[in-house]
Amino acid sequence: MSAETTQTMTMTMAAALNRALADSLADDPSVLVFGEDVGALGGVFRVTDGLTARFGEDRCFDTPLAESGIIGSAVGMAMNGMRPVVEMQFDAFAYPAFEQIVSHVAKMGNRTKGVLRLPMVIRIPFGGGIGGVEHHCDSSEAYYAHTPGLTVVSPSTPQEAYSLLRAAIASADPVVFMEPKKLYWSKGPVDTSITAPIGKAAVAREGSDVTLIAYGPSVQVALEAAAVAAEDGRSVQVVDVRTLTPFDDETVMQAVRSTGRAVVISEAPGYASVASEIQGRVAEQCFEYLEAPVRKVTGFDIPFAPPKLEHWYLPDVDRVIDAIDSLHWED
Repeated sequence: MSAETTQTMTMTMAAALNRALADSLADDPSVLVFGEDVGALGGVFRVTDGLTARFGEDRCFDTPLAESGIIGSAVGMAMNGMRPVVEMQFDAFAYPAFEQIVSHVAKMGNRTKGVLRLPMVIRIPFGGGIGGVEHHCDSSEAYYAHTPGLTVVSPSTPQEAYSLLRAAIASADPVVFMEPKKLYWSKGPVDTSITAPIGKAAVAREGSDVTLIAYGPSVQVALEAAAVAAEDGRSVQVVDVRTLTPFDDETVMQAVRSTGRAVVISEAPGYASVASEIQGRVAEQCFEYLEAPVRKVTGFDIPFAPPKLEHWYLPDVDRVIDAIDSLHWED
């Protein structure tokens, strides 16, 4: 069975992820998909809709509500030549599997001196914006980015979702694939012939006055803020990090050096975060080029807000504009 005919079409991010899974299943018989409700139901966000009907229960199937067991099973399968793609359903649901991920998924290659590498993908819907309670809206990417041995990816568009998931499934090593759930229903063009290399950031908007650095759900906020700032005459560049680790220092630092100012945007709490790591790297590597301190706009250092208050918690255009305005323009 071969993948569907390559073409460009408009689709949601959820549909793009579904297409990436379907094409990978069709192209490689060692790929299989499993997790909680991913079979007949098609997942709580319908990302796996129709895969069981098309490829059969041997290739896409449901599991018990046991995240540690899901990851442990995937480790054993990957050790034996399969390419499992597992879904954690919601970000915080992955915590029961954390020991398996940190102790075995991340370390197996090093433990065996590269003899046993684990070609597996852990799909995790993350972030807010859907009116969910705290354990449905976590942003836990820092835990995984801090763990050597894991690649961590987060797309911001349907095109990136398709291309990066195909690359993650083809990778010889484990990838934690963080999917911004509030963008599942966002639409955009998808060309299934386009590949996106893991470990490479992208400039989403050109600009010369200040650089906004974001990933996943925060890229759209950065682009909206850039458009607002342009109305005031500021030329704002936006960098989409895409891969949290390994981090693309070259692209990010080149962008910041070209503008001399930077703001990092992320939904996760700011303390000990991916955003603070990026902020530190930029300050260290671009110090001689900076016209102002590197700012960050993040979630607050509290548990995620209840649904009626999440708009106060999440970074928005106003907070980003305030950060831009603080960058010593009159000095």
